[in-house]
Amino acid sequence: MTRTRPARAETRRKVLDAAYLVFGERGIVNTSLEEVAAAAGLTKGAVYSNFRSKDEMVLTLMEERAAGRVAKSLQAARGATTPAQVAEHIGGVLVHEMRADPIWHRLLVEYAAMARRDPDIADRLRRSRREMRAMLTEVLVSLADTFDVRLPMPAADLAVVLLAVSNGLALEADMEPEGVRDDLFARVLSTLAGEAVTTVVGARLPAPVDG
Repeated sequence: MTRTRPARAETRRKVLDAAYLVFGERGIVNTSLEEVAAAAGLTKGAVYSNFRSKDEMVLTLMEERAAGRVAKSLQAARGATTPAQVAEHIGGVLVHEMRADPIWHRLLVEYAAMARRDPDIADRLRRSRREMRAMLTEVLVSLADTFDVRLPMPAADLAVVLLAVSNGLALEADMEPEGVRDDLFARVLSTLAGEAVTTVVGARLPAPVDG
């Protein structure tokens, strides 16, 4: 029987899955593409045919994880009927992902440190983060329109704040899991959601009449 070669998409998926685990265990700098190939059960040539460099592999992994978390958050938000419920549902999803998969934020921190010493890596990371902020900005605008509320700040600025809070909580939870309550992120989001509701309600109140 002739052995069928795996499809390119299947090979690419095997490389990424293996790389994610090896990077998480050994770190990006300390991992070679040969080690990734061995972990995936593939040849080095199979790895290079899908990724030109380790940097490309790392960015692909981080972008996949980020997009996946956004998609799961949106799915959770679909069942909400108020901004507060949106905050609760999304916060729950993100905290679950943060605890279940701490590798992603470890890779982000390591890659950011690498970027401080390598202008090419820094440029690629900046482009990736801009795309992430743009995607989150679109989500925030869509949610504000859906619930007819005014965001407490421009959507692009709020996207930066949410990413900073999410990344910061993930790092704290990785270092000291018991120091970050499961509902903490949801409470932060609820505070922002409450500010949004207060803002829009205030904007709709009739102006006071003098005299």
